[in-house]
Amino acid sequence: MSRKSALVIAPGRGTYNKEELGYLARHHGDKRDLIAGFDALRRASGETPVSELDGATIYSAARFTRGDNASALIYSCAYSDYMSIDQQLFDIVGITGNSMGWYVAMACAGVLTADAGFELVNTTGRLMHDSMIGGQILYPVVDENWVEVPGRRAALMQMIDDTDGLYLSIDLGGMIVFAGTEAALETATARLDPLQGRFPMRLKNHAGFHAPLQQPVAEQAQSALAHLSLQQPHSPLIDGRGALWQPPLSDLAALWRYTLGRQIVTPYDFTRALRNALRELAPDVVIILGPGTTLGGAVAQTLIASDWHGLGNKYDFSARQDADPLILSMGIAAQRDIVTGDKHG
Repeated sequence: MSRKSALVIAPGRGTYNKEELGYLARHHGDKRDLIAGFDALRRASGETPVSELDGATIYSAARFTRGDNASALIYSCAYSDYMSIDQQLFDIVGITGNSMGWYVAMACAGVLTADAGFELVNTTGRLMHDSMIGGQILYPVVDENWVEVPGRRAALMQMIDDTDGLYLSIDLGGMIVFAGTEAALETATARLDPLQGRFPMRLKNHAGFHAPLQQPVAEQAQSALAHLSLQQPHSPLIDGRGALWQPPLSDLAALWRYTLGRQIVTPYDFTRALRNALRELAPDVVIILGPGTTLGGAVAQTLIASDWHGLGNKYDFSARQDADPLILSMGIAAQRDIVTGDKHG
């Protein structure tokens, strides 16, 4: 098998759910020292260790979706997955992430050590949870065949402009994530047409990420994490504006200002990040780190909107995936086996 070039994508919040309970134990028993380090950081903060959370016998949404627990679990799973990629089979040409996944991407690219990346994620997750400013709503701009509905995006952007306290949080492939105050989210929910029996979808235990509402959290994070040091990335990084940070000449001070500044309080454009990565790096495949599989749809929708390999809709994508996958999701067993090069990844 010839070595393929790969863009790696780290997931954000909302990806460790009931089905993922035990993910670390199932897939990463060979990384006990790494996870023990994460556990020690949690204990030092008076928090439940990630291995104890992952080893719970019962999944509780109230416990597992709260920011201080979810962020630590997702980081631990995603970073461990990155370490499991068989780099004899895949040449990693770039790394990006969705929302909190940006922090994971920084650690995967070597800008932060594994422990420093964990501290970044754990601290910001705790600050977000403790403050819990605002919330988020998810709503599609595509139809059920993953083709964008003409005029819908413009109408949603106009609703944001017309509603006090409502913001674009994440441009997520075929979805828009709104952030806002409780009053603004109630207004938006009342105005949005119900779709597919699921939307508009309120995201549980999510604060109003990537919006001006989070300025207090940004300031707290800047103070709490000022001691962390950054190194040049070993692979190109693509941030939430679609900007590339190239080794070995990245401005690390500017990178840190973006990470704990603009990245927290302005929209995260995952769609642009992925499009720019595809255009600039031209990967053969996209590898999505676990846990979970929820980011796959947004990635596929972006490939379709970008006419990547001639994909025009969900049917085209599914046919291509069956014949020669463009997306390899480590949350799907068969695709994980391809990425890890064995049956134990």
